[in-house]
Amino acid sequence: MYNIFKYEFKMNLKSVLLWSISIFVVTILFMTFYPTFSNDMTLLDKMLENYPKEFLKAFGMAGTLSLADVLGYFAFVFTFLQLMLAIQAGNYGFSILSVEEREFTADFLMSKPVSRKDIVTAKFLSSLVSLLICNGVTWISSFISIEIFRSNHSYELKNILILLSSIIIFQLFFLTIGMLISMLVKRVRNVLSFSLGLAFGMYILNTIRAIIGGEILGLVTPFYHLEPNYILEHASYNFPMAIIPIISIILTLIMTYVLYTKRDIDSL
Repeated sequence: MYNIFKYEFKMNLKSVLLWSISIFVVTILFMTFYPTFSNDMTLLDKMLENYPKEFLKAFGMAGTLSLADVLGYFAFVFTFLQLMLAIQAGNYGFSILSVEEREFTADFLMSKPVSRKDIVTAKFLSSLVSLLICNGVTWISSFISIEIFRSNHSYELKNILILLSSIIIFQLFFLTIGMLISMLVKRVRNVLSFSLGLAFGMYILNTIRAIIGGEILGLVTPFYHLEPNYILEHASYNFPMAIIPIISIILTLIMTYVLYTKRDIDSL
């Protein structure tokens, strides 16, 4: 099992490096605009008043936090980081168990003296470690960018810590959902299209929910379960919404193990 883990992690290294650089650059780039926003709070608030409320809700800017505030602006930035993290996690989820069928290497893997449960565990752990590295980069880039560009504006460190701690739940949701879907479909031919569809689909659902109101659509999307504005405003998660992705992670992981052990895997 260790050899599978080591091989899978090695295969992820290039991806981890690219995603880490991307996350760091995007975080720094977005935060460089904060001093401009914060210089004239009154002008910014008046400008936003001219936008339709539906537009502001769609981009998470209709809460009590102002974009001129450090936490308010970071909540806006963090939404885009969530989208990037969702695509990466979904990409790993759709890929790790379907790659043997897609590249016809199942015969080689199944000939090894290792159970299917061990295969799932090794592949899952390798992806988890890869995601944790990008998680760490997100923490580092967030604190660096906030400290550099906050322009002497104060903020509650506790709120930022709680928000950043939600990343692992967010990542695991998309990872395990991707793994489960890859077991439910016959073959994942294009991993990127699946991961983009899942990430943007969940994001759009939350956007529609924000526009039309209500929590029914929000029940299925982690963009609402772990909404940055709510966490930063209240310095806590939105319970019981935050419990939904945790339950989903556990259930989808169990279902993935069951389906993989019974799956008729295509080979040469």
